[in-house]
Amino acid sequence: MVVKDTELPYLRRCVELATEALEAGDEPFGSVLVGADGAVLAEDRNRVASGDRTRHPEFELARWSTGRMTPEERAAATVYTSGEHCPMCAAAHAWAGLGRIVYVASSEQLSAWLAEWGAPAPPVRTLPVQEVAPGVAVEGPVPELAERVRALHRRFHTGRG
Repeated sequence: MVVKDTELPYLRRCVELATEALEAGDEPFGSVLVGADGAVLAEDRNRVASGDRTRHPEFELARWSTGRMTPEERAAATVYTSGEHCPMCAAAHAWAGLGRIVYVASSEQLSAWLAEWGAPAPPVRTLPVQEVAPGVAVEGPVPELAERVRALHRRFHTGRG
């Protein structure tokens, strides 16, 4: 399956949420959980500036889904996100039984950007989702939005926009 034009609004919302996170002093990540019928069920942004480094939006959506959706609804849902899930979030996604992931920028892209800017690497190795959760369908990156995500990360990591 590939990313369709009808999915771009969800991805644009992820970028908006990532921008909100950045403006709140957080790392720029945002995610949207969409049901099989196309309805937005939940959304969140990074909240790690609170000191809890596990407050990733993908993890929060996985947790949210287990208390509010049936296993069948979770399996049919899609998580749209500004950046590919980290290993912690990929594991939470798989354990929750969520369906497809669609991301704007890959972990590989983020790692390359951080190296380019001389920013420190994350404390957890960046791995493709499928290395952590091989049964999850994954689509991305989405080139038409990746430069916007890159600019947000650049601003966070270098102070330049």
